[in-house]
Amino acid sequence: MKILVAIKRVVDFNVRVQVKPDGSGVATDGVKMSINPFDEIAVEEALRIKEAGKADEVIVVTIGNNSAQQQLRTALAMGADRAILIETESELQSLKAATSLLNVVEKEQPGMVIMGKQAIDGDNNQTPQMLATLWKRPQATFVSKLEINDDTLLATREVDEGLETIEVRLPAVISTDLRLNEPRFVKLPDIMKAKRKPLDIIAIDETLSGFEDKELTIQKYETPQARQKGIMVESVDELVALLKEKGLA
Repeated sequence: MKILVAIKRVVDFNVRVQVKPDGSGVATDGVKMSINPFDEIAVEEALRIKEAGKADEVIVVTIGNNSAQQQLRTALAMGADRAILIETESELQSLKAATSLLNVVEKEQPGMVIMGKQAIDGDNNQTPQMLATLWKRPQATFVSKLEINDDTLLATREVDEGLETIEVRLPAVISTDLRLNEPRFVKLPDIMKAKRKPLDIIAIDETLSGFEDKELTIQKYETPQARQKGIMVESVDELVALLKEKGLA
């Protein structure tokens, strides 16, 4: 079985994000970029499945410009077998990204697609669900535990009420939650080995045949407003009075 893992290049989660002065986007010049943390968990889970003898190959794929090869090489250093870059200079929204990934999925015919539940830049939580719908295959989202049994898998999901376990028939799309695993540390010898692993580049237009572009237009980016200073009260009566004064009670 092949496992296809979709990853995304994002601003590292330790970096304080800055909006460009003209409000046209997030400043990325000179900023450290990394694999989206949820996607790194997806790579780790795919590798563990392979190491358990339940998969033969792990393929990582991303959509982005040439710089995204860095994140693909990191995934290869973790242990993935080969990588695919869908090259574009544009930032793709969820449906377009899912459509592009579908083209790779149909060519590779994986037994499972694993990806993070969301990217920390847009926080959309849409691409896994859209890909499963376009592929017409089952999905298990927000997965915190995974168990494969022949042609099915048991997925424990994080939901509002707590946890639920569902059975899904393969092939399927899985999106990972933070508690699924802890990604391994990449060592220098593995980084050197990753340079010799295959990395294929595909033009974005080759993956979007017939796609009708109906994307949203982002007018402006703004930093969040500063949080207002809290007010200390001496009693419940004073709290109720303040809430009434502000029209909240």
